Amino acid sequence: MFRFENTEYLYLLILMPVLILAYWLIFVKLKKKMNLFATDSMQKIISPERSSAKPNMKFAIIMVAFLLLIFSLANPQVGSKIEQVKQVGIDIYILLDVSKSMAAQDIQPSRLEKSKYEISKLIQNLQGDRIGLIVFSGDAFIQFPLTADYSAAGLFLGSVDFNSVPQPGTAIERAISLAVSSFQENVKTRKAIIILTDGEDHEGNIDEAVTSAVDKGIQIFCIGVGSKNGAPIPIVDKNRIVGYKKDQSDNVIISKLDESTLRNIARKGNGKFYRSTNNEDELEKVFDDLAKIEKNEYGVAQIADYEDRFYYLLFPAIILLIVEIFISYKKSGFFLKFEEENSK
Repeated sequence: MFRFENTEYLYLLILMPVLILAYWLIFVKLKKKMNLFATDSMQKIISPERSSAKPNMKFAIIMVAFLLLIFSLANPQVGSKIEQVKQVGIDIYILLDVSKSMAAQDIQPSRLEKSKYEISKLIQNLQGDRIGLIVFSGDAFIQFPLTADYSAAGLFLGSVDFNSVPQPGTAIERAISLAVSSFQENVKTRKAIIILTDGEDHEGNIDEAVTSAVDKGIQIFCIGVGSKNGAPIPIVDKNRIVGYKKDQSDNVIISKLDESTLRNIARKGNGKFYRSTNNEDELEKVFDDLAKIEKNEYGVAQIADYEDRFYYLLFPAIILLIVEIFISYKKSGFFLKFEEENSK
């Protein structure tokens, strides 16, 4: 098997025809200027030792070296063997609140953006564990199911915003129930749910959903995103705050963290509660707790073992560049002697 490890460098190949065209245009322009000054025969008399072929030769060598360097940067690899690797880890569903109250800025830059940042950092640090994301407000939806493809998970996370779930509210119960039903019961991994929310305006029978999760051996951790003092909920138009949400009496609504509800969920869910702050990464603390959980095998993956071959291209490129330095623009002694003999 053959592949390039860093395929993004192959886009540099677009420069090859551009450089060749630029060289040709410069060559034509200089040729015209020289012809205005003297004819071809006169130029040979004025500069008898100057080679007309060597500049093209030097440019060709540089271009070949440049081509080899591009391919060496892309790092060609050859697959020597395929190994079967056991996939070991835990299954984690993250439940992210995307209700309007998560726009409050008592946690900078906002409750939602801070939560997304922490989830992104967690995804980058995972090794072997499977992660899924459920977004919720008045309803709950799977943003992406359990996966060990962390690149894809990061892309789906980036698209999450307040429009991901249009229904207003904070349906924590629905999100927990959806996560419980989405775990694969036939896969004997340890399972955990992490909820990131301000807990405000929650609805539904949360205790029943938590009990269902615990009965299936699922731990529930809660991260309270917000402050006890709370903050107004901004109204944003074209990335600018144009006002704040108000109640029917025209008073600005202050969104506060419902810590007691989240502590109760974590306690009944055999997990822990953490309060989000501006400076700490609470999700990392949760993962440190999860790392203590015994990890189980959940599958087998076939992985190709690739060996680098970039040096087969890099060394010739370096040699060509060194050779190009020592090639002068003068005709070789052999060629000059050949011309002298022919002129006699």
